[in-house]
Amino acid sequence: MAKPLPIIVLLFLSTQSFSQSGFDARKLFAPFPKSTVTPYRSSDGAPGPSYWQNKVNYTIKAALDTVKNTLTASEEIQYINNSPDALSDLWLQMDQNMYKDKSRSDYASGHRGGMTSGYQLKSVTVVYAGQSKKADYVISDTRMQVRLKHPLPSKKELVLKISYEYEVPVFGGRNDYYESKNGKVFEIAQWFPRMCVYDDLNGWNTLPFIGTGEFYCEYGNYDYSVTVPENMIVVGSGELVNEKEMYSAKQLERLQKARNSDKTIFIRTAGEATDETTSWREHPMKMALKTWHYKIENSRDVAFGASAAYVLDAARINLPGGKKALAMSAYPIECAGPNGWARSTEYLKASIEYFSEKWFPYPYPVAINEAGHAGGMEYPAILFDGMNAKGKGLYGLIAHEIGHTWFPMIVGSNERRHAWMDEGFNTFIDVYAADNFNHGEFAPKRDGEYAPHGGNPADEINPWLKDSAAPLIMERADMITGKYRHPFSYFKPALGLVILREVVLGHDRFDYAFKKYIQFWAYKHPSPDDFFRTMESQAGEDLSYFWRQWFLHNWLFDVAIENVEGHEKDGYSVIRMTNKEKSAFPVDVDVAFSDGSIQSFHIPVEVWFTGANYSMRVKSSLSISSVSLDPKHQLPDVDRSNNEWKK
Repeated sequence: MAKPLPIIVLLFLSTQSFSQSGFDARKLFAPFPKSTVTPYRSSDGAPGPSYWQNKVNYTIKAALDTVKNTLTASEEIQYINNSPDALSDLWLQMDQNMYKDKSRSDYASGHRGGMTSGYQLKSVTVVYAGQSKKADYVISDTRMQVRLKHPLPSKKELVLKISYEYEVPVFGGRNDYYESKNGKVFEIAQWFPRMCVYDDLNGWNTLPFIGTGEFYCEYGNYDYSVTVPENMIVVGSGELVNEKEMYSAKQLERLQKARNSDKTIFIRTAGEATDETTSWREHPMKMALKTWHYKIENSRDVAFGASAAYVLDAARINLPGGKKALAMSAYPIECAGPNGWARSTEYLKASIEYFSEKWFPYPYPVAINEAGHAGGMEYPAILFDGMNAKGKGLYGLIAHEIGHTWFPMIVGSNERRHAWMDEGFNTFIDVYAADNFNHGEFAPKRDGEYAPHGGNPADEINPWLKDSAAPLIMERADMITGKYRHPFSYFKPALGLVILREVVLGHDRFDYAFKKYIQFWAYKHPSPDDFFRTMESQAGEDLSYFWRQWFLHNWLFDVAIENVEGHEKDGYSVIRMTNKEKSAFPVDVDVAFSDGSIQSFHIPVEVWFTGANYSMRVKSSLSISSVSLDPKHQLPDVDRSNNEWKK
């Protein structure tokens, strides 16, 4: 029994040589505070047995005046109150009001000056129990409150009828028009008053639309029509239900061919787009109107593009279970070319097929990529992407924007509060999509969203973590702006998930838990705690330390080799390490021996439970020639110089 004594003495004495550290195990590994479990949200992260959410169905009839650049519309909103509460008022999002002079967005953007006069309401009517009455409403910036004379009871519904018009901004960021070679191109989004979400977490979610924090919308069915001049094409969210009246016989034939083709098929060629727009310009008095009619089910929004200049192409999307959908691109001729939008449909199709197979099937019959000035913006089943993007940039843009179908179109998180739950998650799945596309043609993903300098993401994040003025991932979306928006809403949360998958949990456990999260919350409204609970419960891991250091703080990480002591005669060596900063991770260790062999270890995070110092005993009669911590450079270690030891 006396034989182990020298080892005990050795380890005790060696602790005196450890360097100083700022690590506090009690603070890092303390229980992570989560919201109270309720009948609506379960402890395992899934919706609870009494989970509810309200439903909204929209019927909208709109007309686009392409001379005055105005949109006029009437909408009927069927609002179904599934909550247990009687609602004394209703709240709606009025996003077009952000373009008014002295709006909150105007102030937040540094007084850009009003671009339009916002919504011009003609009438607002409430229909309930067979009675139609003029609504009592108040507009506050980008919100409208409808005050009900009698509360809407639980399990009851009413209809709001709103008639309105607004001027389309020249450049609204997401809602705009511009002149192409063959005519105006309109990108129309956030174009109708939409119901705010009433949920079990915050009641009415009424944060104003400033611009950075995006959307939080209820799910429902949409039936909308858009009347435009006869020479224009409208591409929109959902399925075109009157395509036989909208397309020529030749275009319909090509469209049907595209539905059965893995290669891109032109529906309307560049030559046709030029010839047809020239013809209409020469005979303007012959201009008539036509109405494009779209429907989409179980969606949280709709948007559309309209132009006489569109070149159209399409190809089949192959989905799990033998299902099919259609990928389509709409763009003016100046975007065409083999390094440009000629590959748009190819990129769109490949991205959807990968995400569908890897995570969750694409739910809509069509996916459209539309070229314009919006730069890059996502809506259900349609994207507005930058017309000047090319090559790798265009691929990355398309993969990211269609990736938003999964976050937040399918998993309906609150973007206005938690940008990381859509931008970060989407950037994460984009990382692996880039590796997968065309044998890695554009891999690895390195762009403005993820490791923008093209280096190792785990190294590139460190300057941002060191920035004392940097925000935290969990801060409200509109507070993470300017130079910090991409690093902390996109890059950092995405890298955190990559580390969880590659280092902490491994592929199998991570993928199982992440898929469960998507399945649990498809077409529902998860909170951050629902995500945290799901990952812990389904992966079987207490990740309190990880959420705390990565999401609640910008703590640094630095693990160092202090020394290596060889006791080969006794059949072992001791590697002494110090965790010098506030964060902790599991750490991979490569140990090379004198005979050239290498042994790899995966040190669990629990070794830091008792403090900053850890001594790893390696059984071997061979002497150690070198040691490397985190040899693949997967962790954000701020000082890699102390990760290596050589004899």
